[in-house]
Amino acid sequence: MAQLYYKYGTMNSGKSFEIIKVAHNYEEQDKPVMIFSPAIDNRSGADLIGSRVGFSRPAISVDANTSLYEAVKQRLSDATLKRVYCVLVDEAQFLSKAHVLQLTHIVDELGVPVMAFGLKNDFQNKLFEGSYHLLVYADKIEEIKTICWYCDRKATMVIRLRDGVPVNEGEQIQIGGNEDYKPVCRRCYQASFQ
Repeated sequence: MAQLYYKYGTMNSGKSFEIIKVAHNYEEQDKPVMIFSPAIDNRSGADLIGSRVGFSRPAISVDANTSLYEAVKQRLSDATLKRVYCVLVDEAQFLSKAHVLQLTHIVDELGVPVMAFGLKNDFQNKLFEGSYHLLVYADKIEEIKTICWYCDRKATMVIRLRDGVPVNEGEQIQIGGNEDYKPVCRRCYQASFQ
């Protein structure tokens, strides 16, 4: 039975690497997958997902007008292609509620499992729109763990940096990497703003 999985973690927890690994495992068994990634995050290039360890994979770019459901349905209706065994979504925190509902339809109506990977909360510890709705609608939720940048505790939050200084004001979405964000535990997060 197909299910919707939401696998969340902080920055540097290996979410994109996990997608690449899962895709490889399916495809090694000759079981095609579809990979989606929000167009807003083009750090690895257009239509690509990339991990910090250096691997990348092509992905279907998702913007506000993209119907993930229709893309998968169309692919399934093409008799010249093998069926889709899994749908993988990178940076799922950037999805809209409509996109998340489309993922539920892929699972419930098309019978294709979906694994969505993303951040849970932003640098102000507020849920992203996509994260909120994935937490509500996912059949299974799993945390991908990593350690705090400053100590050896589990990281559960993200600090945004501006010129190396922690900030807690600004737009929710600002694409960046290690120079802009650090995974941290709650204690180190709170200590950064005292």
